[in-house]
Amino acid sequence: MEHKAISIRPFIGSKDFELSRSFYRDLGFEEVVLMPNMSLFKTDGIGFYLQSYYVKDWVDNTMVFVEVDDVNRHWTESQALNLPSKYENVRLSAVRHNDWGSEYFLHDPSGILWHFGEFKK
Repeated sequence: MEHKAISIRPFIGSKDFELSRSFYRDLGFEEVVLMPNMSLFKTDGIGFYLQSYYVKDWVDNTMVFVEVDDVNRHWTESQALNLPSKYENVRLSAVRHNDWGSEYFLHDPSGILWHFGEFKK
């Protein structure tokens, strides 16, 4: 089977939809409101759907990996946004270096775990 995929867009939940919308806009995503309880957030050809829907077990086990071109620059820019002081429960880790590359972690206000990483070349 041959795949000619154009994009992949996961659906993620939110405990407080309005708060999460604000968080993702502050993180630099462009919001496209699709309906009152769901928006598409996109940047640089990637995107995800944010829903006003919360199931603790689902959200607590959701992780999204975003490959970036320069993880250290991305982390510095993310850190400058000061998101943990603006949003309760948001946590930003330091960059970790692994055998495969480097990454840092960002927890959104609902607990979604984002991995931003760069693979070794």
